[in-house]
Amino acid sequence: MLALPRGGVPVAFEIARELNAPLDVFVVRKLDVPGHREYAMGAIASGGVRVIDDLAVHSLGIPSSVIDDVAAEELRELERREQLYRGRHLPLQIAGQIAIVVDDGMATGSSMRAAVMALRLHQPARIVVAVPVAPRQACEDLRAHVDELVCLTEPDSFIAVGQWYEDFRQIRDHDVYDVLAKASAALNPVNV
Repeated sequence: MLALPRGGVPVAFEIARELNAPLDVFVVRKLDVPGHREYAMGAIASGGVRVIDDLAVHSLGIPSSVIDDVAAEELRELERREQLYRGRHLPLQIAGQIAIVVDDGMATGSSMRAAVMALRLHQPARIVVAVPVAPRQACEDLRAHVDELVCLTEPDSFIAVGQWYEDFRQIRDHDVYDVLAKASAALNPVNV
């Protein structure tokens, strides 16, 4: 079970607990359009993967130098989060395994596409994406890139992931760390 932090971690924890599966993070960072944090022009993921939304970049006239600057800044944050969340623990070995990738939802799917591309480098047996909510178009676009996509709600009218939650408070770094520690203790009670 691989969670996209931060919001995907509590969702993935519940699924991992039901499946009695190990839980780890797979860090992906959205590349925001400068000055418009809610709008993604792409994403990066562990392993040097970069996904660019060519339509957004072209329609907004964003130069490659701006994309490179944003990607460099987000790479620093990606590396910081990997170190913080995982500490001394090695990432889960996913070669030949079924990788279930979970987030709290998808808006454009850029972050999840980056995660899927990066995961392919690790040669899992299958990649399953699981999200509670995403717009129908984002699901259709992503289905071509994964072995299976599970999405509970695929509305045609979609503004933001948060609109589908009663409580969509920001998950903080320490919350992620605590959930991962709780998951590790549940699966390895002797090592606590």
